[in-house]
Amino acid sequence: MFTTSSIIDYLSQSEGLEYKKLCRSLKITKKSDKDKLDIALTALEKLEIINKNAENEYTCKKDGNHIVAKIRCSSKGYCFAVRENNTEDIYIKENLLNYAWNGDKVLVRIIKDGYRRRSPEGIVDCILERTNQILLSKVEILNNDVYAIPIDDRILSKIKLPKDDKKYTYKPENKNIVEVEIDRFPIGQDEGLGHVIKELQLNNNEELDTDFVLSKSNICNIGNENLIEPKKLEKRERIDLSEKNSFLFRSWNSDNSPMLPMIQIEQGKNKNTKLWIHTNNVAERLDFNNKKSSEIFLNGFESLPLLNSWQNYLSESVRNASKFELGEKKEAISLCLHLNADNEVIQWSFHLALVKCSLIVGSDHTDALLSRKSKTRITSRLLKPIKEYIEDLDKILEISTSFRQRHLLDGQVEIPQPLNKIESLKEFFVHNPAEYSKGYFEPLKKEDCQTYLSPILYEANLIWFKHSNQYNLKSAIYYSNGTDNINANEIIKYSEFVNNDIELNEEGNLSFSQLIKLCSDDNKKRVLHKLLINEFKENQLSLNSESKYINDSEYPYISPWTVPGYDFSNLINQYCIFNMIINGRKSKKNNIDEINIVESNSLKLVNWDIFNSSTSKNLDILFSNFIIDKLNDYKNKVKQYKSNMISIKKVRKAEKLLGNIYSGLILSVQSYGFFVELSELNVEGLVHVSTLNNDWYEYRSRQNLLIGRKSKKSYKVGDLIEVKIIKVDILKYQIDLELT
Repeated sequence: MFTTSSIIDYLSQSEGLEYKKLCRSLKITKKSDKDKLDIALTALEKLEIINKNAENEYTCKKDGNHIVAKIRCSSKGYCFAVRENNTEDIYIKENLLNYAWNGDKVLVRIIKDGYRRRSPEGIVDCILERTNQILLSKVEILNNDVYAIPIDDRILSKIKLPKDDKKYTYKPENKNIVEVEIDRFPIGQDEGLGHVIKELQLNNNEELDTDFVLSKSNICNIGNENLIEPKKLEKRERIDLSEKNSFLFRSWNSDNSPMLPMIQIEQGKNKNTKLWIHTNNVAERLDFNNKKSSEIFLNGFESLPLLNSWQNYLSESVRNASKFELGEKKEAISLCLHLNADNEVIQWSFHLALVKCSLIVGSDHTDALLSRKSKTRITSRLLKPIKEYIEDLDKILEISTSFRQRHLLDGQVEIPQPLNKIESLKEFFVHNPAEYSKGYFEPLKKEDCQTYLSPILYEANLIWFKHSNQYNLKSAIYYSNGTDNINANEIIKYSEFVNNDIELNEEGNLSFSQLIKLCSDDNKKRVLHKLLINEFKENQLSLNSESKYINDSEYPYISPWTVPGYDFSNLINQYCIFNMIINGRKSKKNNIDEINIVESNSLKLVNWDIFNSSTSKNLDILFSNFIIDKLNDYKNKVKQYKSNMISIKKVRKAEKLLGNIYSGLILSVQSYGFFVELSELNVEGLVHVSTLNNDWYEYRSRQNLLIGRKSKKSYKVGDLIEVKIIKVDILKYQIDLELT
């Protein structure tokens, strides 16, 4: 289904589109959809956002005074339009929101310039895209009418329901939250309309937690509608590597966890090595021009863990056709890295290949391999059955470690995963080698073999960025900040965690690695890791549409493509690689001297467009700002879902322990209280300042502490205290504590 946002996106990428071409771009064929498009075009013209020229072509106004932004509201009623590129936010008064809700993508017009420390003020002229189609709500009766009141207090509207939905009226003892489908958003003087599609009685009912958290994060529970069938593969020339040993490293326990690539090693003379990364051949099996496929992908761009399984964005039939199975011959899209004796990449090439999985390497294998005292003695019962593969596995682990060391020298940072003591969340805490939004690495752990897969895949993703960048190809990319410094002012807040022998550089900074080393207490070090994570900005996907201006030697960009079963960004980048292999031009027109464009030594020799106009147009549809924005939005939802899923399970755990007293460590201090981690349970709760009734406490932000005016008793980050669990709130994922 098209949106106002997609209309503007397609028009902004062209010099002008006539009506029929715009319909084709948006894949609109039905009369009902064309009627909606006509209404949208008329409204956008009246708002002076688009023009219609003498040739009946639609264009975006280049000098318009509208700004694309996303609405962010607080629970206190303050609303801002957040612009991209860290530009100043625009304050929007509630009566000027025009019923835009938290998370909606909008066009904003500035009506009052900012000055001094005040933000500019604006008005929402057009809602480009709605975030919420389903609302989690409480049903209440107001003036004899039935309404859905959103449990998210950042949504400032209520939705009128049919009289029959009165039966879902909220009862605190049941915690009966409902899912409401929006039939009509509020507009003008007309109220929003909707109807209840599902009731969730959450009180003492953990089985509904997943549905509740998915709905609260605005993620569709993809079911049987995900019916994209794989295409039959054409016969193509492939390198047959099925007689060589290929290894699948996997720590995930669920049967339907995302497909992972395989690693193959060829050790040659002079200590030179060929390292192969064989990725699941998904891109070749899908028809990206199919309208139904496009609509299905818009409902889910990423696979995510549930409690006992995964929700995959690819259908089961596509995954079954693509995944590597032990002893089965499979097609792959592969990268061959040539390494020197120091495990440095000296050249590379991309290929279509045939491969066979020789061994599924588990975390028990890496633990045994890395724990043995001598590489020459094989004593472990786990290693004896795989004796013939050990030399190759040792080399793969060595290469992985070398890659990671170089990445750290380039400014990347390692921070460990938080501890997990809840069995049902186990899959959430297995390392994900396809996750690049965090901005930092997780350390290599012999107890989790997927951590050793990560440095190899990261290197492969760096390689594709360099290759595509040189050919001026579009790709979905992450920019890794590589920040290894923390401001001295922030160190003061953590002073209770570290030793006194702090040495800052000339700019008053201290590296993360230095700071962590100065922390000697294991519990405090673990909390310090949590605090430092907040210093990192989330990496966002962007579009490498002007790649010729990017110097890959100066900026750490990656183009993820190695795990297409995990998310759509990997898939479309892999699709570009596949097109390069089969459709890429190997020479200029009328030139008989062909160049092998899949090899790294060709990069400086190519000075022509390697794709024809037809292939380029097909790729332009996938590599558009609209798709990249959708991907980032969905990734933010998945991040919120994972965090909320962990939180609700911790709250459920605390719910069974009401009244119990535990020792805790203060994590952070705010004006309204302080957050405490109960180390024994690995859960966090809030001691509200109102419960500190023995004194009046003042908040001092510079020292990050609360201090009593009379007693001078203080509470600061790092303090050990005794607290009691007094209350939990499942709907807000909140645990309330009080001092004992």
